[in-house]
Amino acid sequence: PPPPSLNEASQGVGGRMDSMDAKIAQLDKELKVYRDKLKTTKSPAAKKNIQKRAMEVLKRKRMYETQRDQLAGQQFNIDQASFGIESAKATVSTISAMKAANTELKTVMKNDLKIDDVDELVDDMAELMDEFQEINEALAQNFATPDDIDEADLEAELDMLGDELDEEFAEEDAVPSYLQESTLPAQPTAIPGGGGKVPVAANGGQKVDEYGLPVET
Repeated sequence: PPPPSLNEASQGVGGRMDSMDAKIAQLDKELKVYRDKLKTTKSPAAKKNIQKRAMEVLKRKRMYETQRDQLAGQQFNIDQASFGIESAKATVSTISAMKAANTELKTVMKNDLKIDDVDELVDDMAELMDEFQEINEALAQNFATPDDIDEADLEAELDMLGDELDEEFAEEDAVPSYLQESTLPAQPTAIPGGGGKVPVAANGGQKVDEYGLPVET
């Protein structure tokens, strides 16, 4: 017959471990009964007999626990081996997929993607971009500007325009005559037309104008 698989072996070991756990649980119940009897029994002979039976149950429990631990170790080894096999299969599958992809890539590079075609395409694109740039420069030219203009004449005209602007700004900043500070004295000192000095009234020395009206001081 063919050997059992790792999965079957793991299930068999797991079933034996469950059986050991059930036996250990049953022995724990028996030990509890003996502990309760020891608490209530007063006869030394009876206590000795109960202790002897309890020791036998405890020995069987320790034996089952040892077997269960051994089975747990076996199941761990089986699981490790199963995991290793699954990892190896996954690695083999990955390598196979990479080999197939490599073969397909080589086929595409050989038949559909040639480096000469790529270089030619790049050159064509660069040439088209240069032509497009020339078209944009041609469309951006200013047709209203003649080509025979002397730059020296333009600079002289620009300097003259600057002088005219400076004069206009100076006139704008000048204070109007009606706002300028007057240079005339606050009070008239002579009569218009060469009539001499402004007469002074006799009463208190009050100055008057040419019409005899008092002048404010």
